[in-house]
Formats: sequence, structure tokens, C-alpha cells
Amino acid sequence: MIIISGRQIRAARALLNWTQRELSKKSKVAFGTIQRMEKFDGPVESRTETLAKVVTVLEKAGIEFLNSESPGLRLRAGAVQPKKKA
Repeated sequence: MIIISGRQIRAARALLNWTQRELSKKSKVAFGTIQRMEKFDGPVESRTETLAKVVTVLEKAGIEFLNSESPGLRLRAGAVQPKKKA
């Protein structure tokens, strides 16, 4: 089981160039919940199914969560590159 931190969620959003509102809408998780999740420095404390919704939507967008000695994430090879905001 991969442990996800608030930092990883923030970083994943940054790689995808998504706002918290976009992640909220795409994952069907309340905006306030996304804000709260991202405040955790360590593992996100949330209902399992709520965190799973967020992780699933990020993974479908091309994020790979890494959970080794140095937890992190990367954009999967071949994933659609996010458009830069004007």
C-alpha cells in the first residue's frame, strides 16, 4: 500500500498544472477536503475512499506515486503534457 502525503498531492497538481478547484471537480471530492489534504506534511489522514478518488484521478492523468526510501512522484512517460496557463 502506498502512503500519500499532502506534499505529493500538491506536487502532482503542480506537474499537471491543475488548481485545487480542478482537482476537486475531477475527483468529485469537496474543495475544502482537497485543501485539508494538502496541508498534511506527512501521510494524508482521510477516509480511504476519499483519498482513493484523488489518487485515482491523478494517476489517470499520468502521475506515478513513488514510495521508496525517498517518496515522491513523477509524470508517467507518454502522459499528456499539461498546457501552460496564459
